[in-house]
Amino acid sequence: MSKRYIFSSESVGEGHPDKVCDTISDAVLDACLAQDRTSRVACETYAKSNVVVVGGEITTKAKLDFVKIARDAIREIGYVNDDDVFHADRVFVNVYVTQQSPDISQGVDARAAKGKKKAEQGAGDQGLMFGYASDETPELMPAPIMFAHHLGRKLTAIRKSGKVAWLRPDAKSQVSVVYEDDQPVAISNVVISTQHSAAVSHKTIEEFCIEEVIKKVLPKSMLTNKTTYLINPTGRFVVGGPQGDTGLTGRKIIVDSYGGMGRHGGGAFSGKDPSKVDRSAAYMGRYVAKNIVAAGLACRAEIQFAYAIGYPEPVSVYVNTFGTGVVPDEQITRAVEKVFSFKPADIVKELNLLRPIYGKTTNYGHFGKNDPDLTWETTNRISALKKAVK
Repeated sequence: MSKRYIFSSESVGEGHPDKVCDTISDAVLDACLAQDRTSRVACETYAKSNVVVVGGEITTKAKLDFVKIARDAIREIGYVNDDDVFHADRVFVNVYVTQQSPDISQGVDARAAKGKKKAEQGAGDQGLMFGYASDETPELMPAPIMFAHHLGRKLTAIRKSGKVAWLRPDAKSQVSVVYEDDQPVAISNVVISTQHSAAVSHKTIEEFCIEEVIKKVLPKSMLTNKTTYLINPTGRFVVGGPQGDTGLTGRKIIVDSYGGMGRHGGGAFSGKDPSKVDRSAAYMGRYVAKNIVAAGLACRAEIQFAYAIGYPEPVSVYVNTFGTGVVPDEQITRAVEKVFSFKPADIVKELNLLRPIYGKTTNYGHFGKNDPDLTWETTNRISALKKAVK
């Protein structure tokens, strides 16, 4: 008997309140790294109505204008309409930033310290990270989250082109995919909620989203006469962004990763420099999992590893191929430990993470993008993994 189920994933647009905050936090990080590669950054942003709060712990030689960084990020997103309560030129930006705790710093720095087990660079915190890959899309990502991201990107591209004047920055998408025997075969439901100007009719929005976004982006073979389209299902979405909802950095971690198909360790990415393993080790996990699948060692792969604060080696490494591996999972795990180093300093070097690249990661997922700057998407360890499993 075949196994049949439906799996759904969502994405959110750049103008979603939480993504506004992620964008500002990553803009601060990039500004720091552009001037000082040794910057330690943990930047959190909060947004509501016409107020932005930028806070956190930042140790850097960089000279920053936090207000300008925030306004520029908001302007690039598109909050520049005269009727926007949350407007790039009119928001009040409050800054509450201190330096990194010296107790944390001594654990992360590559130096000896009283009570520290090793003088190497240690993890910036304890925690567990996951990486995931699947062969069901060209990006080696789960289909539901990639389809949802594609819808969001298309909607944003049209809005920023100026061709559809009634589109506004806040938006969400969701795609439900039918699986048979763990293979995506159809799309059962598509949801798009997009902010809009007051004058446009719901019928116009609905026809536009179906004909110019959904049918232009999603695979035609997976859209059937049974596919349901729910466009702005409340009937109206004029009040959006931080005017309609509160935004906070790090609240879209499932959107940022695998849409719920692969597990997540709980740590957010945006606003954190790569000494924070919440971010860098999650990128490493994606790098490892993608190379496993690209090497043909499994159709699906998930890796988990965990750290103790201040300690360089992971306390555990575990690979799960969900029964799709061509060799036992234990053998793949041993090969992974032979080919890859999970020490924080080695991850930063391997993936070349001390660069101002993080604005490219913020929106439409940190994984699955075709960009040479996002080194965790490369599949340059295929040969080494194949050799290591023999």
